[in-house]
Amino acid sequence: MMPPKPPARPDKVSLWRYMRLFREDILSAQPERLYRAWMAEFRTPFFRSFMVNDTALIRRVLKERPMEFPKSDRIGEGLRPLLGQSVFLTNGDTWLRQRRLIDPAFEGGRLRDTFPAMLAAAQNAVDRITEGVHDIEPEASHVTADVIFRTLFSIPIEDRIARAVFEEFRIYQRTQPILNLAAFIPLPRWMPRLHRRATKRSARRIRALIEELVSQRQSAIAEGTAPDDLATKILLARDPETGERFEAGEMVDQVAIFFLAGHETSAAALGWTLYLLATHPDVQEKVAKEARDFMADPDFRKLSRMPHTRDVFRESLRLYPPVPMLVRETTQAEDMRGRTSGIGDQIVISPWHLHRQTRLWDNPDAFDPDRWQTENGRARMRDAYLPFSTGPRVCTGAGFAMAEGVVLLAAILASWRVAPVDGRIPMPQAHLTVRSADGIWLNFEPRSESYTIE
Repeated sequence: MMPPKPPARPDKVSLWRYMRLFREDILSAQPERLYRAWMAEFRTPFFRSFMVNDTALIRRVLKERPMEFPKSDRIGEGLRPLLGQSVFLTNGDTWLRQRRLIDPAFEGGRLRDTFPAMLAAAQNAVDRITEGVHDIEPEASHVTADVIFRTLFSIPIEDRIARAVFEEFRIYQRTQPILNLAAFIPLPRWMPRLHRRATKRSARRIRALIEELVSQRQSAIAEGTAPDDLATKILLARDPETGERFEAGEMVDQVAIFFLAGHETSAAALGWTLYLLATHPDVQEKVAKEARDFMADPDFRKLSRMPHTRDVFRESLRLYPPVPMLVRETTQAEDMRGRTSGIGDQIVISPWHLHRQTRLWDNPDAFDPDRWQTENGRARMRDAYLPFSTGPRVCTGAGFAMAEGVVLLAAILASWRVAPVDGRIPMPQAHLTVRSADGIWLNFEPRSESYTIE
């Protein structure tokens, strides 16, 4: 069974129709030819953009000269009320300083410290699931939010503030388009930004709740009672070049992006992976075998003994990359496959299209976890696989996300068998992340023997 893919639009539509389609769903707004093109140029009266599938150009933008291709403010316009000056939106020296403070908390050795919290959240999710038909997306959001709060602040999702942030974020998701008007029409910096009232209200509430958490943690650090979790590590981190730490306001910005990136994207990945396994029962049984062996005696070191589960999760991220597009901006004239860009042109690198590029991948639309053990799969891993971006701006939590995905899959599939529901084929739709337009509905059946964490 071929995984679902949204229909592409006709090759030619008006600018205004394209803007409306883009705001509704950036995937179906794109023409089918982008799955086979090396590059496409898009011109409007207000800006010009290049969508790039050429691996040499991608390498130039993301790896070889990343500081000369900064993050585009067009994406930041819509997210700044929530994320402020987070590491996801900043550029230049500000971004470099933020990464120097954040990266050490996610190093491999410290990642092991987060494993018990991941495992506890996973087991709680398994206990919440009941037999029968369910939309898995709400539960995926619940468990990944639980992981974030447990690993960041050592509190479960049931905590008053954690629950309030989670509920407010659900409102934010429903009201936040991926791009607002400023993404299409450049506005002067002095002009007020037009954001939906509900979106702005949710962003303010989320930030106020995060400020409360940060303030509590700063007090605990001062009293010597703070747990040794990610929030404490980051708040205590000093810039090796300046000796500075994050101020409270800066920490709020960073926690906001940790929650957005670590919860929303992981939830999307988990939902699609479970659907793919439901529609490929032979693959599911291989994962379930690894899962049951792992859950019989869960240990961080044993994650490396689950190669098939890891390849399944990797393949799901290829077909349904949570962040479908990365947008950079030119700072000088650039040769773009024989065309010359201007200053301020947009460079769009779309993992969604790159991961399905017909001239790069073998059978690109198929779900094939075994491809990662082939010569083509290994080659594409190096040059055409970007679920976490690549280069200096690679997601600092990439290792965290891969470990989390494997742990959550293991816990669920050790206890439950999942199957698709007739007439409920999920259709991918991209807003903040690639989700299903009407949920991902699965039938859950308990396995005859399951393992729990003692």
